[in-house]
Amino acid sequence: MEQTIASRYVDVLWDLARQDLPEDIIEEVKKCLIDYMGCTYMGASLLFEENSKVLDLSSHAGSCSVLGMDRKTDVYTAGMLNGFDAHVMELDDGHRFGMLHLGAVIISALLAVCQDRGLSGKEFLRGIVIGYEATIRLAMAIQPGHKRKGFHATATCGTIGAAIGIAAALHYDKKQWMTVLTGAATSSAGLLKLMDDASLMKPYNISQAVVSAISAAYFGISGWNGPEDVLGGERGFLKLMANEVDEASLFKADDYEIRKIYRKPYAACRHAHAPIEATLDLRNRYSIDPESVIGIVVQTYDLAVKGHDHQQIPNSASARMSIPYAVAAALCFNEVGYEQYDDAHINDRQLQDLIGKIRVKADPELSALVPKQRAAIVTIETKQGSWCSRVDHPLGEPENPMSATQLEQKYQSLLKATGRDERYRRELLDSIYNIETDMNGFISKL
Repeated sequence: MEQTIASRYVDVLWDLARQDLPEDIIEEVKKCLIDYMGCTYMGASLLFEENSKVLDLSSHAGSCSVLGMDRKTDVYTAGMLNGFDAHVMELDDGHRFGMLHLGAVIISALLAVCQDRGLSGKEFLRGIVIGYEATIRLAMAIQPGHKRKGFHATATCGTIGAAIGIAAALHYDKKQWMTVLTGAATSSAGLLKLMDDASLMKPYNISQAVVSAISAAYFGISGWNGPEDVLGGERGFLKLMANEVDEASLFKADDYEIRKIYRKPYAACRHAHAPIEATLDLRNRYSIDPESVIGIVVQTYDLAVKGHDHQQIPNSASARMSIPYAVAAALCFNEVGYEQYDDAHINDRQLQDLIGKIRVKADPELSALVPKQRAAIVTIETKQGSWCSRVDHPLGEPENPMSATQLEQKYQSLLKATGRDERYRRELLDSIYNIETDMNGFISKL
């Protein structure tokens, strides 16, 4: 039988899953886990009361941890809440070519399944690597058209990638992988509309992706036949999700994509990071007083403008999506961490005045560079003069990575803010470094 797009895609990932993981890839996954733990524990701390309501209403007894809650529940509820919590701070990792986040979906799903099924640390790590690979390849094939159609790739592609990662961790055969792919493809959903109107529901896209991925993976053990090509054809996933498709991204012989992810130093949408760094550069080079500012222009790529240029900031979710807010926070406070997104900072008079002076514009030259660069040029006009700064690769990109020290500092800061003491933070970190030989030790710390 002639190979289909779906079967070729599975073949590439299947072959990759059969290989021993290189040592540097194992270390990369551990960095992903460290980053994920900081983001998720902090998100759970912010949403403790809301999480408790969900647990009381919908959960069943189980063996799966809801991070930061000191509760265990069923695989679906744990995955749902951890997925939401991991993304709510806008501090989770991502991939600029795929234009999506990764760990919030993939690690949340694999963590719940590994506890539910008692899998080893090596199986857990392998599932994460394959999940990242499957998700990123699929997203690269349909972006940026997928985003322009209003789909949230973290949810759509994340559903499929996480499900395939689970299939790899559970040692499914190739026929079962095809069933998993079919179930995940028809279940994948997620609207960028959930970012609009000061919505707090964007992380729900991640929650439903985790649940759908687990459902598709668990159903996949049946090995039931699906269509020959759930990805291809007029009614397949690719055609429906984007007007232009780069099929070569699905099959390319290339390095592990997990090597090319970014990690976030700032608690804002990734589109805001280059403007933040350009603003910090100008503030510190020229000692700019926010009171002296006449106007600020942010030039960036077109995909960063829509949904991210708003100046009305009613809550923290809206602030995290706003480039004007991020630039104003950088200039007023000289940092843009999670603390700068609380009500006190949002309602700061100086910051609110400054936001009204900021304009975000799409620049054709910068737009043409995407996805090789996601750059921004910030020009600040003050009573004393006008200055300009350009950032092509903000901190955290593979071309400008966060150091191991910076990543651990981020983790320590977030866990400390949740009230975890130094001993706990150190023991959890050590358990991640030893996870391939002591999965139980890691689970016992959650």
